Amino acid sequence: MRTAPFFLAAVLAASATAAIAVQAPPPVAPEARNVALGALTLTPVRDGANIAPNDGKVFGLDVGPAAVAAFLRAKGLPTDAIPLNVGGLLVRGLPGRVVLIDTGNGPTKGGQLMASLARAGVAPGAVTDVLITHGHGDHIGGLVDAAGRPAFPRATIRMSAPEWAYVRTQGSSSAIARGIAPRVRTFAPGAAVLPGIVAVPLRGHTPGHTGYRISSRGRSLLDIGDTAHSSVVSLGHPEWTMGYDGNKPLAERTRVAELARIAGTGMLIFAPHFPYPGIGRVVRSRPGYAWQPALR
Repeated sequence: MRTAPFFLAAVLAASATAAIAVQAPPPVAPEARNVALGALTLTPVRDGANIAPNDGKVFGLDVGPAAVAAFLRAKGLPTDAIPLNVGGLLVRGLPGRVVLIDTGNGPTKGGQLMASLARAGVAPGAVTDVLITHGHGDHIGGLVDAAGRPAFPRATIRMSAPEWAYVRTQGSSSAIARGIAPRVRTFAPGAAVLPGIVAVPLRGHTPGHTGYRISSRGRSLLDIGDTAHSSVVSLGHPEWTMGYDGNKPLAERTRVAELARIAGTGMLIFAPHFPYPGIGRVVRSRPGYAWQPALR
């Protein structure tokens, strides 16, 4: 997929907006909880949390804070901010592999990923493959340690070719890109990345934003990355513009279509920004959709 200059410019602007709009995140405790998927064990590993203010810059850019507040109020929730989880997904059971999808904020921002992995009984050196949905800091920050060295010394780091090209244009990611470059292997959008794991293009958030469909013994789960951020606002009004999206019209079309497909099939998903542990189903509701956690 070719990346148009206007797309990169839009993503850069969105990244800057996101950096301004997010309040200081509250501390969280490390967490790791297991769920079976066929012959696999999936473990959401918590890294941290973000608080997105209802200020017209993050959720509902096209409708404004008053409309977002009214929707939150109707749900019995605070109207001034939207909490977001930060974390990754550990996949065990593939022969000879320990796979981690996304790495959170990283140690310089108080990330708890390593402590969560320890709770799961996994040392950094045991991870063989790190799959990246996209190159925002709350997904790639944990790829390096506090000294800028690879945090997973034996792992191959895999992301879509358009996303790796994007990461290398970001000044905020330059140290991470330098630290991981020798270990990065790219793939074409839609490729089979590993046995049982297929990359799913989910376009619009960043140039190469990718979900991952994990399958075993007739069961599947889709890691949706940042297709939807809030289990309340993004599901209730997927048509509302999201400030973090680089190509906002394309991301909106992807979100609307993908949520309709997910709800229609009843498929299991992992949404890293939904309330931990972030595994569940999207069901039809009014308006839009609602979140049905599989783990509590």
